[in-house]
Amino acid sequence: MMVAPLNPALFHLDPDHLWLMHCTEGPVPRSVVKGVQDYLHKELRPWELRWNEDVLGIPQALREEMAKVLAANAADIALTTNTSSGIQTICQGLTWKAGDEVVAPLGEHPSNAWPWKALAPKGISFLEIPLWDGHKSGKEAWESTPPTAKADPENKLMRFIRSGARVVAVSWVRFQDGLKFDLTKLGKVCRDHDVCLMVDGTQGVGTMVPDLSGVNAFSASAHKGLLSPQGIGCLWTRPDFRKELFPTGTWLAVEEGVETDFSRQWVPDARRLEPGCPNLMASTGMLEALRVIQVPGVPAITEHIRKMQHLLLSALETKGLWLDEVQRLRELLDVDRLGSILAFHHGGRGPAAMQELLERGHRQGIYASVREGYLRIAFHGWHEESDIARIVEWLNV
Repeated sequence: MMVAPLNPALFHLDPDHLWLMHCTEGPVPRSVVKGVQDYLHKELRPWELRWNEDVLGIPQALREEMAKVLAANAADIALTTNTSSGIQTICQGLTWKAGDEVVAPLGEHPSNAWPWKALAPKGISFLEIPLWDGHKSGKEAWESTPPTAKADPENKLMRFIRSGARVVAVSWVRFQDGLKFDLTKLGKVCRDHDVCLMVDGTQGVGTMVPDLSGVNAFSASAHKGLLSPQGIGCLWTRPDFRKELFPTGTWLAVEEGVETDFSRQWVPDARRLEPGCPNLMASTGMLEALRVIQVPGVPAITEHIRKMQHLLLSALETKGLWLDEVQRLRELLDVDRLGSILAFHHGGRGPAAMQELLERGHRQGIYASVREGYLRIAFHGWHEESDIARIVEWLNV
């Protein structure tokens, strides 16, 4: 019997609720709630708040813990409110010229589309590229064919990288179909052609460690795989790239910014990209969540998720359920093309049937999600082998 790297007792979970959708909202550990409560008690007695320990110390501790999760340096991490705010910082920090192009996969999450589309008045184009034959999105999403192990999404983008794109904006793990980009491969091509690679890491961070070697910027919200409260996130930037960006212009982005001597220099680290003092309550919660994740470490969580995914696919195959999807997803796993989301394509069942499937699950205390024609089952570090039988029974239709 497998032992979950994150003890389920760390969460307010119970047998009546099998939560398979941290891809929508991750449950926060109990220690997060206590940490936030303890901080709020200080707000009740503001004389207990300390400038160095709390106002400056909590954000710095959070940057250091986030650096462990990303296998990065704390100096390269800025705190944000969410994925879009990090991407907006890059959008507004770059120097643009009319005719510049932002290239993105077809069907990106809106958080990695609208910040770029907002640049249209400056003459910036946002180009969406299909990643495989039959790939569709938006109103046609339910008519899309699903990705297979033969998909080469990096190659689909390379022609545009080589022909003058300014920015390539991708999700590390796609929210609907679960496809994972090879950041090593894509990053090398972008660096070779001096193209900015902007990554939305929200659906992967906390369950895998990214390769940031060829990435310019990596933005993520913390309320999914990082098991944190809503309204907090991070933006990692490569130091040489960060020098090209306009600072956000906040008082904490300069040395000794509390002083009114305005001849001071911008700090060289990622704090120059922060929007000012972060939400200390949410920062406290995120700090506690990252400490929980770091006990087993992200690699152990990654390994556990992979085992759970293979167990589920094998169990479904044994029962003769979803056989085409079992084969497709297993082949994607074999070539390391998936994150924590197993996205089962509806295969002609259609929206009504998928909604009925979700509702049946809810009646059994099983919570998953459907997005753009895919049933998403997302494992994390607290799931146990005994959960597999419940999922199989639910899907036995």
